[in-house]
Amino acid sequence: MPKEKSTRKTKASKADSGKKKKDPNAPKRGLSAYMFFANDQRDKVREDHPGIKFGEVGKMLGEKWKELTDKDKEPYEAKAKADKKRYEDEKAAYNAVSS
Repeated sequence: MPKEKSTRKTKASKADSGKKKKDPNAPKRGLSAYMFFANDQRDKVREDHPGIKFGEVGKMLGEKWKELTDKDKEPYEAKAKADKKRYEDEKAAYNAVSS
C-alpha cells in the first residue's frame, strides 16, 4: 500500500523569510501622542484600580484617550511632534554615517 502524501508544508526558517535585520544602533522611532498619554497616565490607572490586569489597563487608557478633547490632547501632540523631529534628525545623521 503506497504512503499518503503529507499536505502540510514546512514553514520557511527565519533566515529565509527575507526580513532585514534591524541595526541595534539605529535611532528609535518617535512615540505617538497616544503613547505619551499612556506613559503619563498608566501609573495613575494602576493606583486607582489596584490588581487590574495588564490588558484592562490598556483598555482603560484607550477609553480615556477617546474621551479627551482636542485641547486636552494638545500637550501630547506637541511632545509627539518634537519626538518625531528628534527621530528624523537622528535618522538623517545615522544614514549619513552608515552610507
